[in-house]
Amino acid sequence: MTTSTHRRNPWVVLVVFFVLVAVVAIVGSLAATSAPETYARLVLPEWAPPAKLFGPVWTLLYVLLAFAGWVYWRTDGETQGFAMYGVSLLFNLLWAPLFFAGGSTRLACVDIILLGFTTLMTIGLFYRRSHLAAVLLLPYFFWIVYATALNVAIIALNENLN
Repeated sequence: MTTSTHRRNPWVVLVVFFVLVAVVAIVGSLAATSAPETYARLVLPEWAPPAKLFGPVWTLLYVLLAFAGWVYWRTDGETQGFAMYGVSLLFNLLWAPLFFAGGSTRLACVDIILLGFTTLMTIGLFYRRSHLAAVLLLPYFFWIVYATALNVAIIALNENLN
């Protein structure tokens, strides 16, 4: 027997979304312990952000990501939207371990392209039920596009990497 979203405490569900997204963030940060050193030794394009910008940007994006999932849930969101949201979180979780811990900029690039695609699909699915949930994901999507371009540029500028 399923319980409609109206019978569940919305604040508890909001906490669940924040915990879910926090797990993704924590795994990424644990895999990226070498990120400052790795980033510093890479040849970067002129438009690359300073390393200290990534933490605050990702914190804001993770907050928006959690709120977007919660807002979508409040609309009795469809399973398909939640499935794509989950797949997107999985690709997000994999990027830092691939890029930093695994040292594979190319596999990380494939991952972030898939992340961008699944995020775009999530935005489309969320939009059918909640324009707000979809809009909350837009900064995340645009950052992923930017990060994808950065990942590609790093591969091109650092040909000696895997």
